[in-house]
Amino acid sequence: MTKRIYLDYAATAPCDPQVLKAMEPYFFEKFGNPSSIHAEGQEARAGIEEAREKLASLLGAKKEELIFTSGGTESNNFAVKGTAFALSQKGNHIITTAIEHHSVSEPCKFLEKKGFKVTYIGVDKYGQVSPSDIKKAVTDKTILISVMHANNEIGTIQPIAEIGKFAREKGVYFHTDAVQTTGHIPVDVNELNVDLLSLSAHKFYGPKGVGALYIRKGTRWERFLHGGDQERGMRASTHNTPGIVGLGKAAELCREKMADEAKFQSGLRDRLIKEIKDKIPDVYLNGHPAQRLPNNVNFSIKYIEGESILLNLDMLGIAASTGSACTSSSLEPSHVLLAIGLPHEIAHSSLRLTMGRWTKQEDIDYLLEQLPQVVGKLRQMSPLYENK
Repeated sequence: MTKRIYLDYAATAPCDPQVLKAMEPYFFEKFGNPSSIHAEGQEARAGIEEAREKLASLLGAKKEELIFTSGGTESNNFAVKGTAFALSQKGNHIITTAIEHHSVSEPCKFLEKKGFKVTYIGVDKYGQVSPSDIKKAVTDKTILISVMHANNEIGTIQPIAEIGKFAREKGVYFHTDAVQTTGHIPVDVNELNVDLLSLSAHKFYGPKGVGALYIRKGTRWERFLHGGDQERGMRASTHNTPGIVGLGKAAELCREKMADEAKFQSGLRDRLIKEIKDKIPDVYLNGHPAQRLPNNVNFSIKYIEGESILLNLDMLGIAASTGSACTSSSLEPSHVLLAIGLPHEIAHSSLRLTMGRWTKQEDIDYLLEQLPQVVGKLRQMSPLYENK
């Protein structure tokens, strides 16, 4: 069997063995319902609160400002809808960008049907939003600005702290989707000037099905998942105790390892960018050349479709992607690549390579050996290449 090389960490990361070890007791030995007052319940409750403290330490937050959710999609929905409904008497205007994850853009579209007005700010050719464009869009009816910390497809990091400072001066709530950045680059809620922040455990070596939403103390916010009074009445549902414990352990490990991992991965990233450009003609880097995630490389490879590259790489044992896993079944080109100005045919030719904790130099050696051959073979079959 061909050795497998995984270069799709932006879609999901393997669960760290230390995370699994921390979670294991909460499936059988410490299985109690954290809302129960007996010893078994309080033992589970203690595990949850310890995890909350670990996550708070990673984010520079107060532990009471964190609520646990089922993941990034729920956290983003909670942030956008919860704020909108809570402030509907104050205003009905939301500002976001044209490159947000669908778990932000779809709630915004839903709110538009409910009478809210949403402004979608464009980005430059690198996928970066201009703070001045955000400032120009604010009105006296603006109640929320939502800008992702870094893009999941092209890796561009946004000027969140500057936007947040302006939002605070204007008295407008500011949310950031930090699903791709938490655990990978420094994420401090105070330095970023955010009121709400979303994250998901499986993106930083924790389990799937668990995430969190940071809500700054004093932020007006309306729950929309009703039932019990878990999470201080802010999010009903029996706690996913093993998952939350795993999230906490993952946060603790990232706090310890993040600086070294970012340095190593950015070296791999820069090597990939240079050598792919050197080895393959007619390729274009998508995303900001400097202000980008340490583990993200996204190229458009002219004259062939990205899906063809993926299938061929997969047969050679290399897992990669064309963009967001959430839309991989769609035949439409990436809205992110269209937003940075790529024509449809080029947007269809993207390849995203994302690295993580277990990526090795020899993995990159193998990719750089195989990718030029795959591209060459596919271009020979491409009528677009013949007619260039």
